Amino acid sequence: MSVPPQAFVNKNKKHFLGIPAPLGYVAGVGRGATGFTTRSDIGPARDANDVSDDRHAPPAAKRKKTEEEDDDEDLNDSNYDEFSGYSGSLFSKDPYDKDDAEADAIYESIDKRMDEKRKEYREKRLKEDLERYRQERPKIQQQFSDLKRELKVVTEEEWAAIPEVGDARNRKQRNPRAEKFTPLPDSVLSRNLGGESSSSIDPGSGLASMMPGVTTPGMLTPSGDLDLRKIGQARNTLMTVKLSQVSDSVTGQTVVDPKGYLTDLQSMIPTYGGDINDIKKARLLLKSVRETNPNHPPAWIASARLEEVTGKVQSARNLIMKGCEVNPSSEELWLEAARLQPPDTARAVIAHAARNLPHSVRIWVKAAELEQETKSKRRVYRKALEHIPNSVRLWKAAVELENPEDARILLSRAVECCPTSVELWLALARLETYENARKVLNKARENIPTDRQIWVTAAKLEEAHGNTHMVEKIIDRAITSLSANGVEINREHWFKEAMEAEKSGAVHTCQAIIRAVIGHGIDPEDQKHTWMEDADACANEGAYECARAVYGYALSVFPSKKSIWLRAAYLEKQRGTRASLEALLQRAVAHCPKSEVLWLMGAKSKWLAGDVPAARGILSLAFQANPNSEEIWLAAVKLESENKEYDRARRLLAKARASAPTPRVMIKSAKLEWALNNLDEALNLLDEAIKVFGDYAKLHMMKGQIEEQMNRDDDAHNTYTQGLKKCATSVPMWILLSRLEEKLKHVTKARSVLEKARLRNPKNPELWLESVRLERRNGSAEIANAVMAKALQECPNAGRLWAEAIFMESRPQRKTKSVDALKKCEHDAHVLLAVSQLFWSERKLNKCREWFNRTVKIDPDLGDAWAFFYTFLILLTLLLPCNITYRLRSTRIWRRVGVTIMTVRYNLQVKIDPDLGDAWAFFYKFELLHGTEQQQEDVRARCKAAEPHHGENWCRHAKDIANWCFSTEQVLLLVAKDLPVPT
Repeated sequence: MSVPPQAFVNKNKKHFLGIPAPLGYVAGVGRGATGFTTRSDIGPARDANDVSDDRHAPPAAKRKKTEEEDDDEDLNDSNYDEFSGYSGSLFSKDPYDKDDAEADAIYESIDKRMDEKRKEYREKRLKEDLERYRQERPKIQQQFSDLKRELKVVTEEEWAAIPEVGDARNRKQRNPRAEKFTPLPDSVLSRNLGGESSSSIDPGSGLASMMPGVTTPGMLTPSGDLDLRKIGQARNTLMTVKLSQVSDSVTGQTVVDPKGYLTDLQSMIPTYGGDINDIKKARLLLKSVRETNPNHPPAWIASARLEEVTGKVQSARNLIMKGCEVNPSSEELWLEAARLQPPDTARAVIAHAARNLPHSVRIWVKAAELEQETKSKRRVYRKALEHIPNSVRLWKAAVELENPEDARILLSRAVECCPTSVELWLALARLETYENARKVLNKARENIPTDRQIWVTAAKLEEAHGNTHMVEKIIDRAITSLSANGVEINREHWFKEAMEAEKSGAVHTCQAIIRAVIGHGIDPEDQKHTWMEDADACANEGAYECARAVYGYALSVFPSKKSIWLRAAYLEKQRGTRASLEALLQRAVAHCPKSEVLWLMGAKSKWLAGDVPAARGILSLAFQANPNSEEIWLAAVKLESENKEYDRARRLLAKARASAPTPRVMIKSAKLEWALNNLDEALNLLDEAIKVFGDYAKLHMMKGQIEEQMNRDDDAHNTYTQGLKKCATSVPMWILLSRLEEKLKHVTKARSVLEKARLRNPKNPELWLESVRLERRNGSAEIANAVMAKALQECPNAGRLWAEAIFMESRPQRKTKSVDALKKCEHDAHVLLAVSQLFWSERKLNKCREWFNRTVKIDPDLGDAWAFFYTFLILLTLLLPCNITYRLRSTRIWRRVGVTIMTVRYNLQVKIDPDLGDAWAFFYKFELLHGTEQQQEDVRARCKAAEPHHGENWCRHAKDIANWCFSTEQVLLLVAKDLPVPT
């Protein structure tokens, strides 16, 4: 319907004027009017869609309103509003088309947009209200947290002086008046019984019959006074008579059997707790089955077991024996009968069964089990073997009862009767001498040409007698013979055989098996990948000889692959001996002379063994193979400096600077002079290096640190500033500059330096962490919290920030913060370390140890964790020799530490991936405080093997120039000493 344009011009004129009415329009229908009809409207002239005429309808009280009429909208003018329209929708009954859906989507998006505009303000307001509410109404736990912390200073005497909690009830409730009873004298009873008060008792009551003078039909009415003393004597006489009935007139002892009495009582207890009607129905059904098909053994067995369950064992026995009579050839029935019968009767039943079923193996085995003596068992088995000579089960059971000599004779007969049983052949070979065992195995191969166990046993036999040259031939012949007989060579099964051979001590056999089957069915392009997976699988199963064999074969095929040599070398380093490692590395450098890592591993092995000249010789050969190699130069310098050959180290560095001037070589040269306190020479070397390698940040940082050590703060400031111009992305240099400003009491400048650093390096958690700590060091706790909140918004997955945030909270809020941290950084080592310290501060020591283990598994390079763990053990070791355990049991300290003393002997099995030194430090600190000497030594050894290099506390001590010659163990002790105990 089009709207005339003049309607928009003249607002007083309605837009529908001058337009024809739509089809079916009735004037006033919006106000509730229905219009009227005439006789000419009746009939086909009226459309079915027109508005109906209800003027002649029945009265409203008699009309039935449908559900649709109840839901009609009220479209009266009184319900119309100029702004919101009618209360209902004018078009609610119209079809819902695509235009309506599009309109609803647009309105919904507008509503959502309008809601988002105030969402941030609304959530902020809600958060503020919640915080204000928690401050105004804190929890009971928070209200008493300060008092709980003060309990740690309470002494033993003060604990004992605390009074008991009194009773808050009033005196009447505490001391209720006891109900008093006054005993009635006998005179009153006798007087009442004499008839004085008989007239006051209702004759119709039950008490009337007990009164003298009142007759009761059918009963004798007592008369006269009642002597209560005689009643007591009569009671004693009755008790004596009853006791006499159960007593022996001769010995005076009781004739009641207590065991039999209890047995009778037990038999009265129902053993079935179900419905008795179900039992009756089951009996009827099973009886019907037995009568319909009496030759069906399961029916008899089910009937007997039903009776057994309901406690009628004898009925069960009768039923099962009847079933055996009906079905004498049923093995199951005879076995069930033997089970239900007592031992003596069971032997007779099973003997009857053996006569009926002489070829049943299970019957004979059951007969042997029922015998008590070994001699009788042997007789049963031999009788059974006369009837069933080809039963492997009977032969094995019979052999187990014999001594070795008789077992050998039995097995000789057994393999004749059961020539296809591998187990019998192998058992006979184990009992025979070497020559006879070879003959037995040869016969076994002739009878069973498709079994690999016989060949493997033959190889083990030859290896056990020193014929190692025969092992390879036997395994090769085994593969050929089995393939010729149509047996599939399954690599997985043969690898399992090799692992079993290694476990039994047959190393040559396992290696021969690996060499024979490792290349079977492998494509050339998949060989290296598959063999490395095989080696890893063997190592994970503990079969290290198999892994060595895999690596050996792989190296014979790929002798120039450095990665395979490195894997083999790491295996020897972890599981082999020093001699085997050095032999392997000699072969490796012969095939891969350009691999610097292999040369360095060989030199380090010699150096750790104390053979410094041999290490120098290896490095000299490495120089020849890799001239001007930075790694080899630096390794040679480290070797000389560690052995205090400083002049030789200087000469080597001078040659390195002349032939291979790299930034690392320049840094090592300056560091050597710095460590030897030749600061001016170190600065000269650094100046030369900065001219050539000006964009190398470590040169600037080292120069600035040396100038700080010389108290030349202005020069250090200038050095850092110049360095940041060339290395603006060096976060450590920004931190050094801010700390220098803080050292000079320029806190504002330090703050601005960190802000500038964050602008140059956005989303860097190290810079945010330094800003937070700067504020905390200067006493601005509120500013530090605000900075931490901004940091967590910008770096929500930074574990170091979350770890710091946990201990910035108050003690009641730390646990909540740690949960949030774990949600954001579940596998971050810093967060796990913070949680470990949190458990430690709460004295939950078992959980603390568990989380320390979790930390060093995820990132074992965190040395601080190991240092804490070691300190825990040391403290406990100091407490134990003082015999403090007994005294701690009755004190507050025992409640905190005593449980840990009893549970501290947990074996820590940690897989080390050396990198994070802080984890090691905290771990070691923890064991120093709460561990044993053995656990401390274990942590020290593992940390020494891991050689961690990272971690805040670790690097602060390890990179201190005063500790430049310290070994990993010495750094661990130093870090653990300085680490604080979490509080």
